[in-house]
Amino acid sequence: MTQSIANNPINRGRSRKEVEGRRPMARRGTEAFPNLGAHCDKPDCNQLDFLPFDCDGCGKVFCAAHRTYGDHGCAKAADQGRTVVVCPDCGDAIERLVPGQGEREILEAHVRSRRCDPGKKRKPRCPARRCREQLTFSNTQDCKGCGRKVCLKHRFPADHDCAASAPGAAAAARRASGECGRGARKEGSGGWALPASIRSLKIF
Repeated sequence: MTQSIANNPINRGRSRKEVEGRRPMARRGTEAFPNLGAHCDKPDCNQLDFLPFDCDGCGKVFCAAHRTYGDHGCAKAADQGRTVVVCPDCGDAIERLVPGQGEREILEAHVRSRRCDPGKKRKPRCPARRCREQLTFSNTQDCKGCGRKVCLKHRFPADHDCAASAPGAAAAARRASGECGRGARKEGSGGWALPASIRSLKIF
């Protein structure tokens, strides 16, 4: 069924070196379905993928396993998309504006611009008691009562002992006195009052 490379009519008149060095003509699909799918362009893969991915960097076709820039070693990956360099001194993310610009050049320009402040790198922490959460742009809430920045877990006034709200002030007073939670006893009584139906219940 298959013809040898030398007997193929397409290869007549060409040297053996030319014929063997050429890429096969049918790179897409199978014999039965020539327009279905494509072979992966990664040299050591060559897998037939029915839903191939076209790389917008190098323009080649890849299977699902080699679709990302890193998976197929794309030479033009740095030119695609928005990339940033994180300054090790201040923690700022500096966008790469010129394609092909080196990381060292970007950091030097950042330092020369005098926007690099090493004191800014240390992120603030939530002021709520026993909370060690670092405050970032995505987990910070400004309290409308006291104006403090707190984490999302402590965004309600009662959770961060907000002095501006009555429940927060009451919670702060309870915590200061050592009474907290359901186990706290009501003032002026020996414990929680039981309903009459339970008090009259006899246990044998």
